[in-house]
Formats: sequence, C-alpha cells, structure tokens
Amino acid sequence: MEVLFPRCAGLDVHKDTVVAAVRCVSAPLAHEVRTFGTTTGELLTLAGWLESHGCTHVAMEATGIYWKPLWHVLEGRFELVLANATHIRNVPGRKTDVNDATWIADLLAHGLIRNSFVPPAPIQELRDLTRTRKQLVREISQHSLRIQKVLEDANIKMASVLSDVLSLSGRAMLAALIDGVTDPEHLADLAKGTARNKRPELIEALRGHVTPHHRTMLKLHLDVIEALRTALSEVDATVGKTLGPVSEAVGLLKTIPGVSDVVAHVVVAEIGVDMSRFPTAGHLLSWAGLCPRNDESAGKRRSTRVRKSGTWLKTTLVTSAWSAVRKKDSYLRAQFLRLKARRGPKKAILAVAASMLTSAYFMIRDHTAFRDLGPRHFDARDKTKAINRLVRRLQDLGCQLELKHVA
Repeated sequence: MEVLFPRCAGLDVHKDTVVAAVRCVSAPLAHEVRTFGTTTGELLTLAGWLESHGCTHVAMEATGIYWKPLWHVLEGRFELVLANATHIRNVPGRKTDVNDATWIADLLAHGLIRNSFVPPAPIQELRDLTRTRKQLVREISQHSLRIQKVLEDANIKMASVLSDVLSLSGRAMLAALIDGVTDPEHLADLAKGTARNKRPELIEALRGHVTPHHRTMLKLHLDVIEALRTALSEVDATVGKTLGPVSEAVGLLKTIPGVSDVVAHVVVAEIGVDMSRFPTAGHLLSWAGLCPRNDESAGKRRSTRVRKSGTWLKTTLVTSAWSAVRKKDSYLRAQFLRLKARRGPKKAILAVAASMLTSAYFMIRDHTAFRDLGPRHFDARDKTKAINRLVRRLQDLGCQLELKHVA
C-alpha cells in the first residue's frame, strides 16, 4: 500500500498520559514510542520531540475533552488529523496503549483516516456559548417542572389553569405562597392580564394544603431559576459580542422561514462559515445526521434510520422546522405535507430540516439570501405525475372521467 506521509505520528490520548508513536520511513528512519504527561510542560516536550523527528502529520483520537489541550499546543506546528474512534478501531483482543498509538500512525501514513471537522477557534468559542445556553434553558425547564411537582403535592392546581407557572401572574402567586398567604381569593387577585378572566377557576385551583416544607422547596427552585436566567442573559450578551465576524452569515440565515436569532447562532456555531470543509451539501447533511444511513447486506436495505450524530445541530433544526412548516404558501410547508401523507410526520419533518440545512450550506457559501420556491413547486416540476396521481385517486373514489388537455 502506498505511503502518503513518510514522517508522521499517532497519539493515544488519555486523561493523564499521551502515548506517542513516531513512524518515519524516510531517512533518517525512526520507529519509536514514548509516553508523556498531559500538563502543559509535558505537551510542549512532546511537540519538541515530534519536531526533532521531522514529523509533518500527527493524528489523534477524539477522546472526550482530553484531545483539545493537545490540539491547541500542536496546532500550527503540524498538520493535525482528528479521528473518530469508531472509524479506527483496532483488532479486538490486542488492545494496548502502545498498539493503539502505533495503529493510528500506520493508518495515517497510508491516508486511511478520515479527518473530523474541527472549526477554527472563534467558531469553537461561539459553539461553547450556544451549547451552554441550551443547557441553561433545559435546566430552567427542569426546575419549572419541579415547581409544578411541589404544587401538585400541595394540591395547588395552578398549572391546570395558567399556561405557564412562571408567567407574571404565576410568579406573583408563587411569591405570595412563599410568604405564607393561603387565602385562595387573595391569591387569585394577583392575576394579571388575561389571567384575570379565569378568577373563579383560579380560586378553586389555589385551594390546597401548603406546608412550610412546600414553601422552602418553592423558594429554593425559584432562586435557582433566577440565577439561571441571570446566567442566560450574560451568555446572550457574550454571544452578541462574539458574532462580529460572522454577523453576515447570521443575517442571511434568518431569511429562512422558522429560523430565529438563536437558531441562526446555533447553525453558524456548529458548521462555521467556511463551507469548503464540506465538498457538497450532501456531505454536510451526512455529518449532521440528517440523511438515511447505509445499512445493506446481500442486496437488502436493513435500516434507513438516521445516525446518532450532530445532536446539537439536529435537534435545533428539527425544532425550527416545526415552525417553518406553519408558514402558509411556502415550499417547506408543501414539502412537509407531501411527505407526511406517505411517510408520516417524523420522517417528513426530518426532510424539512435537511432542506433547511441544504439551503444554509448554499446561502453561506454563495453569500445569498433565501429564495422560496413556492408551494406549487412540486406540481410544476412534474405535471404529468400529479395528473396521474389525481386521476387514480378519483378512480379509487368511484369516479369516471375523460381528460381533455386545454391549450
């Protein structure tokens, strides 16, 4: 097999150690394995050792978070390759750290490792912020559910009347409950806005048995939610400052139906603004886990389920797709309804999310805004197919008809 990189190295990265295997088949020859620590001084020593052997390419596994410090130290000195651990699995029963490092070096030398997508540092920072924001929103939702659990335990049915327990009216009632107010009529008088129209229902819902323990739990969860919302505001402010270099891409993405500011931030943070990393839009869809997997044996397709990858991007796009399909007279809604009738809503919404990501690929690459193809796109694309489908449908309903083509 042809050797593409004659002077390379493979790294087996762990929490406290890095096993490095140098593979040099051009003069001067060298095959050496050494173990280094993961402190900054040890990593700098590793970089110097690799440079002393004249290595040009270095490969490592994406092991949790442990590869990132090593990547930052070696970036700019070598051509780095980040490998998916499932793609370079060694022979079972012969696994040691030394064998793993040597195996990675051998695969790299022959060009058999597919490089994972590692965005530049500014995009990585934006990605950390958007992912942290999503985690904070999830934690706020979890504490909101815990508040409802405490209220149900006290037989306070506020969640059955108010659409949001943490709304302006709900927070006023919760604060009064924490302060020791138990009169249902007085609590119902705290309703604001349209919630005042539900006063009789609120009086019945707020009649319960609230103990000091319930008040303590409610106060605890409300304090945590307030702290989380403060952190969320700080994250949003930091994201706004980080968006400077990519503000153009964010503005273009917001022209897609269903894409809000937050969704645009997540898309840019996950895929970046350099589309040259993905040869085609299909490569991007595959990386994001929005296309059917290949699982075929003996000429039979065993499964077409999407792969478990691109979790952060996939969930955001699917949520955005549900908003996009609500826009009437749009291509995305027409695509959803067309596929929903044959494949069901889940596969249809995944297809819409894939279309949105495909549009984002070309919009960022070509610096152009979204152009809706319109709800009649599929009919205009193949009129004969649409006519035959409608004729068969009418015949199934017991109708006889004679077609006449109008000039």
